[in-house]
Amino acid sequence: IHYSPYNGQVLPGYMYTDTGFWDTFRSLFPLLNFMYPSVNKEIQEGLINTYKESGFLPEWASPGHRGIMIGNNSASVVADAYLKGLRGYDIETLYEAMIHGTENVHPKVSSTGRLGHEYYNTLGYVPYDVKIKENAARTLEYAYADWTIYKLAKALNRPQAEIDLYAKRCQNYRNLYSPEYKLMRGKNKDGTFQSPFSPTKWGDAFTEGNSWHYTWSVFHDPQGLIDLMGGNKEFVNMLDSVFKMPPVFDDSYYGFPIHEIREMQIMNMGQYAHGNQPIQHMVYLYNYAGEPWKTQYWAREVMNKLYTPAPDGYCGDEDNGQTSAW
Repeated sequence: IHYSPYNGQVLPGYMYTDTGFWDTFRSLFPLLNFMYPSVNKEIQEGLINTYKESGFLPEWASPGHRGIMIGNNSASVVADAYLKGLRGYDIETLYEAMIHGTENVHPKVSSTGRLGHEYYNTLGYVPYDVKIKENAARTLEYAYADWTIYKLAKALNRPQAEIDLYAKRCQNYRNLYSPEYKLMRGKNKDGTFQSPFSPTKWGDAFTEGNSWHYTWSVFHDPQGLIDLMGGNKEFVNMLDSVFKMPPVFDDSYYGFPIHEIREMQIMNMGQYAHGNQPIQHMVYLYNYAGEPWKTQYWAREVMNKLYTPAPDGYCGDEDNGQTSAW
């Protein structure tokens, strides 16, 4: 039984709240699927109730739809659970909810559903110059969400045209790759890249990070990103550059250095900002480019430097269990 923050009624069934999928789709929910699948089954049932009671899957439940952060990462949370073997709940309704979220945005909470879907679904990206903030980050996260929908659609034997649509859309990350910089970059509606462009500028086209952080947000196609950069050697050089660069920043979008910027400075690992979520998977990408020893080295460096049993031993935002789940 639960109290619904969406319609004020007391109703049968589960409902979980106080989790932000922008953070927790990355490590927390994969961990639940491995370690506590029965708990995540209840969460999935709660997501069904949220959809039935509000018309959307949540992106940040607190306790109802909270207008914070970006992305459509509920798709990852739903698909990951089913593809890792969870059963015994209404996956068809959840799939319906996922598709609904790709074509709509909540009328009152723009962080729920997909803000800019009308651009993304036609142009293949959310443009920089249409007054939708953090547009490049949205594009990259929508593309990954589309890949999770594609994988679930295949598992559910959906029509081939539907499968093909999301297989195509999950490649939309390519639309923001700038060969000039070998980085992701905001793109205008007319197809030109944003200009001027500062790779160390936090916010603007990105969310609580910069291009050095978000370029790696191609969780589903590392080989595709490797190919865009020119092969393993160039890809590794770009990964290495994240650690070699000084922790400089451009905070002009915010007007002051937000705490995530300060944490990056204090960590002193170049542009690597483990205290926030977008880059936390980056060290594992060396594995895909033939240099796994660098993954091993940097993963140990992160653990040894940023997770210590001291009053100041934690590296930044815990964010709903994501950073500790990592």
